[in-house]
Parts: sequence; C-alpha cells; structure tokens
Amino acid sequence: MEVISTVSPTPEIPATMRAVVVHGPGDYRLEERPVPQPGPGELLLRVDAVGVCASDLKCYHGAAKFWGDEHRPAWAQAGITPGHEFAGTVVAGDTAALERRGAALGDRLACEQIVPCWECRYCLRGNYWMCGPHDMFGFKGFDGAMADYVLVPERALTHHVSGDIAPQHAAFSEPLSCSMHAVERGRIQLDDTVVVAGAGPIGLGAIAGARQKNPFRLIALDMSDDKLELARKAGADILINITREDAVARVRELTDGYGADVYIEATGHPSAVAQGLDLLRKLGTFVEYSVFKDDVTVDWSIISDDKELDVLGAHLGPHCWRPAIKLIESGALPLDEICTHQFPLERFQEALDLVGDSSGGSVKVSILPSLG
Repeated sequence: MEVISTVSPTPEIPATMRAVVVHGPGDYRLEERPVPQPGPGELLLRVDAVGVCASDLKCYHGAAKFWGDEHRPAWAQAGITPGHEFAGTVVAGDTAALERRGAALGDRLACEQIVPCWECRYCLRGNYWMCGPHDMFGFKGFDGAMADYVLVPERALTHHVSGDIAPQHAAFSEPLSCSMHAVERGRIQLDDTVVVAGAGPIGLGAIAGARQKNPFRLIALDMSDDKLELARKAGADILINITREDAVARVRELTDGYGADVYIEATGHPSAVAQGLDLLRKLGTFVEYSVFKDDVTVDWSIISDDKELDVLGAHLGPHCWRPAIKLIESGALPLDEICTHQFPLERFQEALDLVGDSSGGSVKVSILPSLG
C-alpha cells in the first residue's frame, strides 16, 4: 500500500510530541511521547485546536460517570490523552485512507467523539453513536487531542472543516453537533415555545440549532446576563435570568398558563431538571443532554400522572455534523464571543481550571498547541 507521508524525525513531523496524559483524577501531566505512526487506513492529524468540555473537567475531578463505581463501568482510562472536541490538519496517511475520506494532505478534519466498532447490535442497526463497546477519543480506547498530534483510526468518523476559519471555531463543530442532536430529539414544531436552560457552549448551540427550526418562541435561561446576551445573538427571542425572575411563572405567563412545549436541559445542574418538569405543559417534551456530576432526584409523578411528558435523552451528535459545520462556516454565530479563551498546550491546567471557574468569564475554552 502506497504511503503518502510517513512519520520521521523531520521538521514537519518530529519523532516525539507533547501530550497531556491522564494518571488518575486530579493528576494530568504534560509528557513527551512518540508521534503515532499511522497504519493501514489510519490518518495522522496535527492538532489545530481542541476544546475543553465540561465533561473533561468532571472526568478530571473524578466523577463516577467516568471512573465508575458500584453502579457504573469505568469509561476513563489512565494513560490516555484527553480531548474529544478537536480539528486538525492531515499530515500523514496512506492512499486508501485518504481516498476513503475524500481527503488530501493539508485538509482540515474534525472527528466525531465516538469510534464505533461497526459490529455490535447498535452499529449494525445504524445507531452507531450508541455503539456497545463505546470507544471514544480522549476517554476510552483512543488517545484524544490534547497533544501536538492525534491518530485517527480506520473506524473513526471524520468531517471536512474549512481551513479558512479560526482553529477554535473549527473545533466547536463537535459541541455544536451535539447541541443540534438535542434539538432534533425535541421534535420542535413551528408553533412551539421552546426553552433552553443554560447558555454555555451546549446551550448556546441548542439555541442556535433551535433557531434553525424557527419555533414561535425561543427562550433562554441562565444566571449570567453576559451569557444571555450571547443567547440573544445565537437566536433566542426572550431572555430570563433565573437569579432575578421566576422562570416557571414567566413561561406560564407567556403561554396563557400552559407552559413550554419543549425544554432542553443544558446546564448539568440538578436543579434545572426539576425546573424543566415544572415549566413544561402537559404532554410536553423534556430533552436531557447534560452530564451530571451528582445524582438527580425529582418527583416522577409529574412525568406520569400529572403531565404525561415525553422525557428523552440525547448523546453525542449523530447526523448533525454537516449542518453544524455549515452553520459555523456561514459566520452566522458570534463565535469570537463564544470561543472566549485559547491556551497553549503547556498551560492545559489553566484551561481546565478556567472551565471550572464560574466567575472567570469564559464560555468556550480551547487549547491550541501551536500557541506554544
């Protein structure tokens, strides 16, 4: 098999690279590692940007969702490099790998977080994002992109992103596709009142995605006026700061006492779940996207006997990457204001800490290895 470019100790592709390595909760280290060499069907990307997700932070702090407990299997693996929201430039790969992806050296690609097995019941039925083994960049099975280079396995899903946009904007295609999947799950209709809780990266993406559906009324909830102003720029009609207004009462006032048709939870805070159940109308739809650090307890009789709600989960961003990338490339989103902070790789700890600092003024934090 012809190899287009090989890894060798040259100025273009060095023999070693910097990579953040997980040693356990609260113990991530920047280390020197060999640059991966792509085998048949694989590609090597030079990392342009990798976003720092709230799930990265929760994994760092040891949430059971990732490290496992008596109720859950472990997803996170010691020894792996984190980082699943990324875009990079193709620098090596064989002819077959490039042709199969319609790519060439120098192209920019973004990768879906899941690396499907393509053999399990879910993959064979087309539900690849729920793959049984559930290997994922940055958590389980495959190194992520908090490094100078990342290997793209043959099984991975890739999407072209313009090289003309900022690297951090290109990497935002992963969270935006996830947000759009949550929107799709909500089955929004033209006459709906839609409420999105949280104006962080996922919530802003959900607002932008819901705007494409053009519901009658799109409401954003948050505790920050600055983030709510971003929500307006992303497409929200009405802004509610829940520190000053009773969101449930205001939504009922706006809907003749009935409540919202669709509620998308994108805060990751347990209180937002009960809030959503309260402000939905009877026969409404609740879409849960967040990864929670703590357990959530609600009155389930609201879901059944009181309102007969549809409660739906959303995971990853299947079938939403093309519209997400198209929206990013269109320039319609205020991405310079959403992608607020960029760090070089050696300052990865500052990036993680900033994501966890609610007073730090960040929205989307990214790592750009080239900033070093």
